[in-house]
Amino acid sequence: MKLRKFLKTAPMKLYLILLAVVAFAFFSNDFGLVDIQKTAIILAAGIDRTESGYSLTAQIAVPKGTDRTTGGTSSVEIEAEGETVSDCVSLIFSKTGWVPKLVFCDLIVLGEEAVKEDVIASLNYFLRNDYMPDSCRLAVCEGKAGELISSKSAIDDASSLAIEKLFSDAAVKSGKVMPNTLREFAIGYYGVSGSGFLPYVRMTDQQGGQSEGGSGGSGGSGGAAASGGAEKIYSAEETALFSRGVMVGLLPREQTLAFSLLQGNVSAGTVNATDGEKPVTLTVMKNEGDVSLRLDGAPKAELSLELTVRLCCRGETTAIEDVSTDAVTPAILESATQRLSGYVGDLWNSCKESGCDLFGLTRMLYRSSLDDYAHWKDRLLSAAEAEIETKVTSVK
Repeated sequence: MKLRKFLKTAPMKLYLILLAVVAFAFFSNDFGLVDIQKTAIILAAGIDRTESGYSLTAQIAVPKGTDRTTGGTSSVEIEAEGETVSDCVSLIFSKTGWVPKLVFCDLIVLGEEAVKEDVIASLNYFLRNDYMPDSCRLAVCEGKAGELISSKSAIDDASSLAIEKLFSDAAVKSGKVMPNTLREFAIGYYGVSGSGFLPYVRMTDQQGGQSEGGSGGSGGSGGAAASGGAEKIYSAEETALFSRGVMVGLLPREQTLAFSLLQGNVSAGTVNATDGEKPVTLTVMKNEGDVSLRLDGAPKAELSLELTVRLCCRGETTAIEDVSTDAVTPAILESATQRLSGYVGDLWNSCKESGCDLFGLTRMLYRSSLDDYAHWKDRLLSAAEAEIETKVTSVK
């Protein structure tokens, strides 16, 4: 009521003054923004280690309306080398005259050489940058990250956009990929477990793809485009394991699926089984997973997952009566249970052999008892045994 009364009694001169202030701010200030024509909006970055330091390949969005593209997302790749990643970013500015901006950077890829030693050195610049989004996707790739970023995608105008599709919500629900972010990886690294994971990206030539031109506006500069004109497709079904920032192992697709199931992520994926000697595929309708630590003398990790499935398809010709039903027989359920238990067991062995505390058992111990943590922290993973429980049921 007081505000309404004030507005009714406020003189017209006050409104004019406020209008003048707003107009002055609008026409005389860019509100801290940089002219788009002078800005290098970095969509993705590829980091490789060199003998003298680092190589950074930045995929930069090019303003539409230039002669570089006829439509879609236009981009160009710029490569720079320096003693630090910050040096590389500065060189991008000196090469292009564009001010590099990371606020829209949604993907950082680390090359093979970059993960052979502590990767936090490669990520230090991004962790310190106030404008870098914490939700930025982080990944490892086969070979050089610069070649991956500079490659031509067969399914999108820019390689980064195609790779990011691998980490979509739908992909996570399928259980085929375990994405991670800059923030979550740093939390794992600096936590008591000192471990983490990243999706491992591979690229292959698209069979029957265009060898020249391509469908996108992505171009190469600075010698980074070593992949030639062949269009590429990407996959990220494997998962890299890290301990103290160094890559120590690689999970195959089956163990990646087991990891995803234990996290309870899968709600639209599939698992394979057998009916006798014939292959069948089951659709996961519901997934519950859990990992816990129990101290009863020696430490024990309890890995449990529960699935509800229905029949998706068979690898053989069947009668029409079978096609009309999605019921799963006890024999198929038993086959799926044994197969998944094997995947989980292999996953646990991979963690123990690599020394990657993937499930954060040390963190669980630290939170539950500081005395037990002090006793077991240096040998928890090697001393712990796993107790695996798998239950698969049918929707009918």
